[in-house]
Amino acid sequence: MHDVGRVIARYLYRPAFRVRVHGASRVPRDRAVVLVANHSSMIEPQLIFGMLPRRSVFLVKEELFSGPAGWGLRRIGQVPVKRGAPDRDALRTVTDVLRAGGLVGVFPEGTRGAGDVAQAQQGAAWLVRVTGAVVVPVAVRGTLNPGTRRRFRPVVDVLVGEPFTVDVGKGRAALAEGTERIRGTLAALVDRLDRQREEKQRQ
Repeated sequence: MHDVGRVIARYLYRPAFRVRVHGASRVPRDRAVVLVANHSSMIEPQLIFGMLPRRSVFLVKEELFSGPAGWGLRRIGQVPVKRGAPDRDALRTVTDVLRAGGLVGVFPEGTRGAGDVAQAQQGAAWLVRVTGAVVVPVAVRGTLNPGTRRRFRPVVDVLVGEPFTVDVGKGRAALAEGTERIRGTLAALVDRLDRQREEKQRQ
C-alpha cells in the first residue's frame, strides 16, 4: 500500500501543475534522514511523498486521520501527531523508524502561514539529537502563488537541498540552537528557490 500511495502521489497533481523536481538524488538512500520542508498547503506533503526515491514516514496532524483520508494515511504508514503540545507516542514511533535507518518527514513551521518558515517547532531538532539522523531540507513553491501569469498547469518547483548534520547537545538552549540551525537552512533554501523562479520568469 505504501508503494502504491507513492505512485499515486507522484502523479496526482500532474494534470493541474507542471511539477519540476530538482536534486532528488541528494536524498541519502541508506541512512536515517530527518526531512524538513516548508508547508503552504496540503499539496506539498503529497508532492514530496511521491517524489522521494525511498520509503518515508511523515508526521501528519491528527485531524486528518478521520474518514477515508485517515484510513488511507494509516495504510501507507503515516503517523498522526497532536499539534500544540509534545506528542510522545508520535515521537516514539518515528524515533524507532529513524533508529532503523528510515526517513521521517517533518514540517517544522510553528504556523502554516505562507510557508516562509518564519518560526519553527523543535521536533526535528529533538529527533536529530536522539537518533543522530542527517537533515535534508526541501523547498516547494508554486502551489499557492504560481508566480506566473500562466493559468493552465502553472509550474510547481520542488528543490532538495544538500544533506547536513546538526550537533544538538543536551538541554533546552542546545535544542533551540539546533532548531534555529535547521530553520535557517530551510529558509535559505526557500529563498534560493524563489530567486531561481524569478530568474526563470525573466528569461
